[in-house]
Amino acid sequence: MTALGAAAEAPMIEAEHASKWFGDVVAVSDVSFGIGPGVTALLGPNGAGKSTLLRMLCGLTPPDRGAVRILGADPRKDIAVRARIGIVPQQEAMFEALTAFEFVRLAGLLHGVGDPAGAARWALDLVELDHADHRSTTTYSKGMKQRVKVAQALVNDPAIVVLDEPLTGLDPRQRGHLIELFGRLGAQGRCVIVSSHVLDEVERFGSRVLVVAQGRLAATGDFRAIRDLMDDRPHRIRVRTDRLREVATELISSPGVLAVRLEPAAGNRAGAVIVDTADAPLFRRSVAAAAQRADATLLEVSPLDDDLDSVFRYLVGR
Repeated sequence: MTALGAAAEAPMIEAEHASKWFGDVVAVSDVSFGIGPGVTALLGPNGAGKSTLLRMLCGLTPPDRGAVRILGADPRKDIAVRARIGIVPQQEAMFEALTAFEFVRLAGLLHGVGDPAGAARWALDLVELDHADHRSTTTYSKGMKQRVKVAQALVNDPAIVVLDEPLTGLDPRQRGHLIELFGRLGAQGRCVIVSSHVLDEVERFGSRVLVVAQGRLAATGDFRAIRDLMDDRPHRIRVRTDRLREVATELISSPGVLAVRLEPAAGNRAGAVIVDTADAPLFRRSVAAAAQRADATLLEVSPLDDDLDSVFRYLVGR
């Protein structure tokens, strides 16, 4: 594992050599970490073991080896601790015959909340849903159902909030609102752990991440430091333009450019120049000037290896 810094706060969630397997398949392997108040992103490609790890942390499934602790206790054995956890599962399962208010109020009743109706109204307001909406949740969009799930996770005012891919299906405004809400919850002293496989989302959650790849913890700490790990190998960038050879000629002599090759046009797509550079920020600043010198129009400038899968390939292969 690559350690990229440690949280100074006392751990609210801890894993000690936690492993989980299903038959011959190892879903989580020897994972250890501790996180405190604030927002931590659990970052990993689909199938990396994120959901299994979150289920262990919530006490929904036991580790086959090792241990997990929430607020110092075993969530499988301590009912009082489980009452302090709010969970947003990846699955869309809910009692769809109920309204959003009825569903969230039921969650409050099951948690033993003193005023479940009041708590349900408060939680639905947090996610910008109308508690007076009398429609069944069967009529709701994917994004609205996601927000109902977040509301039911918050109805018991939990100290620990565990969210598994909570932004799937949301429009950009609502994504921004929930990211801001998660930040507020963390700033209040709660421990918020949010899983995602989308790099841009993780950047907006904050800098603290746990990176899971192939069931193992590949890196922990500051997200920007994890991105910096890739700086000792070239970044690959695609430049689409109407004058391939002229732009390629200009780019090959640009600072930091290591290699250039041409990608021919295909169908309705213009051709492209594929560039390997040792300094991606410098390249992005210089590419417009290169196109201007070539009297060319830039149609696209996009990274080919600055995505999540590439980060994981790098971390796992180091």
